[in-house]
Amino acid sequence: MTESRQPEQLVAEMRKEEQQRLAGYRERALKLYPHVCGRCGREFAGKKLRELTVHHRDHDHDNNPPDGSNWELLCLYCHDHEHTGSIQEQRHEEGPTTRPGKPTLAHSPFAALAEQLKQK
Repeated sequence: MTESRQPEQLVAEMRKEEQQRLAGYRERALKLYPHVCGRCGREFAGKKLRELTVHHRDHDHDNNPPDGSNWELLCLYCHDHEHTGSIQEQRHEEGPTTRPGKPTLAHSPFAALAEQLKQK
């Protein structure tokens, strides 16, 4: 029984450490920067403050310098757009013929469904 608990305990410890790490740099970023989204300029206070996230400019979540130079505060929407925008740019640079058969943001799993149903 102790063997089955060890992986569960390990996962629980890892999650706790991750939450502490995340809380650490988020709290520091909130102390360093005004509570304003760096993209849309929306201000956050009170309960809405949870909608303000820390974006790592170099996309390395382990790069957390004490001066916060790798961070910017973004609202949930701008943060999501930042990450999907990077994917869109990469897809545009690679072009449609470079990655045949791989799903993309424009991929539609049901695109050929009507044609397949006609064949049956």
